Amino acid sequence: MYFRHASDIWSDFPGLSAGILHVEGIHRDASADAHIAGFEAAAKARLAASSEGEFPEIQAWRRAFSRMGLKPTQYRSASEALLRRLRKDGSLPRIHPLIDLCNAVSLAFAIPIAVFDLSRVTGHLEVRYASGSEIYTTFSGETEHPEQHEVIFADEEGRAHARRWTNRQSGYSAVGDETTAVLIVAEALHAGAATDVGRLVHELAGAVAAVWAVTPRSAVLDSSAPRFDI
Repeated sequence: MYFRHASDIWSDFPGLSAGILHVEGIHRDASADAHIAGFEAAAKARLAASSEGEFPEIQAWRRAFSRMGLKPTQYRSASEALLRRLRKDGSLPRIHPLIDLCNAVSLAFAIPIAVFDLSRVTGHLEVRYASGSEIYTTFSGETEHPEQHEVIFADEEGRAHARRWTNRQSGYSAVGDETTAVLIVAEALHAGAATDVGRLVHELAGAVAAVWAVTPRSAVLDSSAPRFDI
């Protein structure tokens, strides 16, 4: 089992940097509140100085979405959507301690983070262009087919675990009460992405280790080292 980005993704987006964490031993009966508070405070301090649309991390994803033929203010990266909600509401709803932690880290770094329940992923997981035949399951249980050439996270069975790259994850592999093993993926495209992603991975791994008493495996991928073996 492995994770990777397809070669044409690296070719089309050479500035991409991806941080990966593989974690086993996750459970709901844990509190990450102290870590979450710290990351959210960092995000709020940054939002007090400027809106999320001015962040270089967000602007880079907007450019990528435009390149993919998507309206960047209609389809937003997950990090931009979270920052907008934090700015408007002052807080985010609690879902699961791991998701809440990853959302807080995403806020602090303005970098989208996806979390997949590995028990729901078949074989490898690859970020690639869609053929249009893949199956995507919404959080409400409806079935969709990604558009041809849309960037998706796809497994060996042709199931799409995220649509429009960092815009919309599937409910099929979402973290839930029975989740024990996860793959966490953070992706950035802005100048200095590799440095920021490396720092994000380090801080998130430390928080996960402290909360769940586990030892995450991690890596930062680029075009010269594009694969992570799970």
